[in-house]
Amino acid sequence: MKIEKVDINKLVMNQNNPRVIKDDKFKKLVKSIKDFPEMLEVRPIVVDEDMVVLGGNMRTKACISAGLKEVSIIKFNDLSEEKKKEFIVKDNLGYGEWDFELLLEDWKKEDLVDWGMDMPKNSTVDEYTKKIEIPLYEPSDIKPFINDLYNTDKYNELINDIENSNIDDKEKSFLKIAATRHIIFNYDMIADYYSNSNKDIQELMEKSALVLVDFNKAIEYGFIKLADDIKKQYSDDYGE
Repeated sequence: MKIEKVDINKLVMNQNNPRVIKDDKFKKLVKSIKDFPEMLEVRPIVVDEDMVVLGGNMRTKACISAGLKEVSIIKFNDLSEEKKKEFIVKDNLGYGEWDFELLLEDWKKEDLVDWGMDMPKNSTVDEYTKKIEIPLYEPSDIKPFINDLYNTDKYNELINDIENSNIDDKEKSFLKIAATRHIIFNYDMIADYYSNSNKDIQELMEKSALVLVDFNKAIEYGFIKLADDIKKQYSDDYGE
């Protein structure tokens, strides 16, 4: 089948694709495309006759985030709906497993992690360290999709149950307000969105307490002092 280049806006994301890549893994996928776009030439996106993505749904999303205007595709024509569903699942199956000891003989651990590989917790890759990490998040230059900032699945389920109940309207109103507690916010993604937004949006996000700006690193320095105090107290108590 012929590989062709098309305008990325002609592709239709497959909303029924069960394979998702989120958060840090998605950022790494975007970074890998920016760093090594040539891989897309030999691993094109697979689409059907209507340009709906069958293989490479997350790569398509990452290509959009990476700012690509064109992508390479292979078009499958005349596939039945059953075959399309089968293709989507089989394209995302992972066969085999990694020999991590052999892998680390030829590749650096840092590169593997940076490329998005999950390293086993019980391997020598996950070395023990006494280093104290300051819990600060460094946002990237990739602005995520707004729908990736939150999840309303549980909230929507509760709202549906409330609407279909036999309670009175005041009780429904109260429970709908309470149901908002089940909206899940992805604060890493929110930080990325904040850092790539204009001043008006940033100010409103700050007022909504979606982000906490560490002015003059007051929080960071306070944490460092607290960590040092804990270490000193531990040393005094246990002689270590």
